[in-house]
Amino acid sequence: MAEVVEKVYEQVVARNRGETEFHQAVREVLDSLAPVIAKHPHYAEGALLERIVEPERQVMFRVPWVDDTGSVQVNRGFRIEFNSALGPYKGGLRFHPSVNAGIIKFLGFEQIFKNALTNQAIGGGKGGSDFDPHGRSDAEVMRFCQSFMTELSRHIGPSTDVPAGDIGVGGREIGYLFGQYKRLRNSYDAGVLTGKGLGWGGSLVRTEATGYGTVLFAQSMLATKGQSLEGKKVAVSGSGNVAIYAIEKAQQLGASPITFSDSSGYVVDEAGVDLELLKQVKEVERGRVADYVSRRPGARLVTEGRVWDVPVDVALPCATQNELDGDSATTLLRGGCAVVAEGANMPSTPEAIEAFQAAGILYAPGKAANAGGVATSALEMEQNAGRTRWSFETAEAKLAGIMADIHDSCVAAAEEYGRPGDYVLGANAAGFTRVADVMIAHGIV
Repeated sequence: MAEVVEKVYEQVVARNRGETEFHQAVREVLDSLAPVIAKHPHYAEGALLERIVEPERQVMFRVPWVDDTGSVQVNRGFRIEFNSALGPYKGGLRFHPSVNAGIIKFLGFEQIFKNALTNQAIGGGKGGSDFDPHGRSDAEVMRFCQSFMTELSRHIGPSTDVPAGDIGVGGREIGYLFGQYKRLRNSYDAGVLTGKGLGWGGSLVRTEATGYGTVLFAQSMLATKGQSLEGKKVAVSGSGNVAIYAIEKAQQLGASPITFSDSSGYVVDEAGVDLELLKQVKEVERGRVADYVSRRPGARLVTEGRVWDVPVDVALPCATQNELDGDSATTLLRGGCAVVAEGANMPSTPEAIEAFQAAGILYAPGKAANAGGVATSALEMEQNAGRTRWSFETAEAKLAGIMADIHDSCVAAAEEYGRPGDYVLGANAAGFTRVADVMIAHGIV
């Protein structure tokens, strides 16, 4: 079976040259699936591996727009509609200068399995642009979003493809995108985008969902050892939506998050993060972590090294892909870290994952631990379809139930395939089999 897996991987590399993040994501999944293929050889016979690594559709388009000086700018837009076996494509839009086809492809591939784990009838996709909203005026962001949606609107719909936000795409961007879609289609299809404002079809808990879900998953892992987050010191990377609400939920569960970061460095606040101040700086002022330090006695800004240099019990990487490498993993382990739950997508390098698994700590990949965001997006779609709105308590209870089910599915799959406690195998095997069985039922399409 290892030969079958290796052949598929070599084909992926040959067909997608230079797309290193996509290669990495495929490698991680395929390496987990050898015992699945050995137990269920019909997956290999039906070329399920070859089919699942190939997107159903890839769209790349020009996005021209005019900045505040009257100059014409041109960006690239992407949408990778990877797999619709379980339902309409579902996945966020990322606006960041680093965006390229390979990054969008890796994110879309991960989304297939993440969405399958939620068990909510949603397929996998991803999109975005190399546009950087940082430092742009609201008017510039609006003009870019309108141009971007003018093309994207051809490819999406409530039963076809439902984008959401991601890095660089928050409530402001979703509003501009939805307004342009409505204008072009002459139809109020509330379910075509998720992450909407509460006054026009958004769901309570959606803002908090990814961060909350990551912490709930960590709590579930600790429960298998008879422990909890109570009293644990936590390192969080990032200071965006995921990081902020991971900090919030960790504090609610009795833990003490002491770090967060952005591209300028990381903050250590041994007294525990002042959540309200962090929200003010990042969500209201759109400031930098240094602004937090200037107003928080005892907090310090570190501009060299990495946030993982701080000794903690629990690590929650919530920034971006490959932010936690092998050396950082070794440092975390040396500092006593016993739990890693990924709030970002693929934040740990293969070397880091190998170190965590060799040490036998509790390690959860992003496709399981950060699935709360897309799970709540699907709950938003459900509310839109029923023209209803749930209370915060109802939506949060549903999120907690979904995260508990994802955790239990990972545990059961890891045990079934002979590697109890291996959440990487568990997540990949459980997600893959759900998608593969439906692909077989649908025939060769």
